[in-house]
Amino acid sequence: MQIAICDDEREIRNMLGEKLKRMYPDSGLWFYESGDELLLSDSQPDILLLDIRMEGKNGMETAKELRGKNKKMIVIFITALEEYVFQAFDVGAFHYLVKPFDDKKFEEIIRKAVEELKNMEESENIKKESLIITSKGKHISVNPADIIYAEVFNRKVILHTINMDVEYYGKMKELEERAGEDFYRPHRSYLVNFNYIIRYDAETIYLKKGQALMSKQNYKEFKKSYLRYNQRKGRKNV
Repeated sequence: MQIAICDDEREIRNMLGEKLKRMYPDSGLWFYESGDELLLSDSQPDILLLDIRMEGKNGMETAKELRGKNKKMIVIFITALEEYVFQAFDVGAFHYLVKPFDDKKFEEIIRKAVEELKNMEESENIKKESLIITSKGKHISVNPADIIYAEVFNRKVILHTINMDVEYYGKMKELEERAGEDFYRPHRSYLVNFNYIIRYDAETIYLKKGQALMSKQNYKEFKKSYLRYNQRKGRKNV
């Protein structure tokens, strides 16, 4: 679990950070002193504690931009003013904490946010639990986590999994939507699972089994997506 704190007051950042470390010592914790810094980092935390009144982009403007990239991020506004409470719901805020607040209230909201995060992850896991593929007249169940990469060849989609290769008539776009955020489509003919990447360059992605092509126009966005994936998993970027 990755939690970010964005507040222009160092004392507030440190205070919230200490509370979160006590509650969830194994979680990743990121600090930002402005909305501009947060947006430039391109980070995708699971939970974001966001101040509203900051120099440069304020919290509301920052949240709107973040929502364009990530609909699932749990945003909790922290501010000394109540006047923005209705705007907070326009950007899908989970909660709105008004300073000053006591430890009990803070911990209650954070625990609810973590529970909401777990519920969303469980729901995603259920949806991605298995893909039913019809191949050569047989119905085959494939776990998305076992797919190393997929490619299109002769109008068929070929799934290269840990244990076997499965080919079927289908559309790569549909597979991309069903596979989820751990996958990326670097080329119109390929879909790769971030988990199996060994290395990459501007032309090729090398996987634990096989390799995929990289389109030049997708390289920059691929690197950003791979960074976000590693941040979600608490891994150092390759």
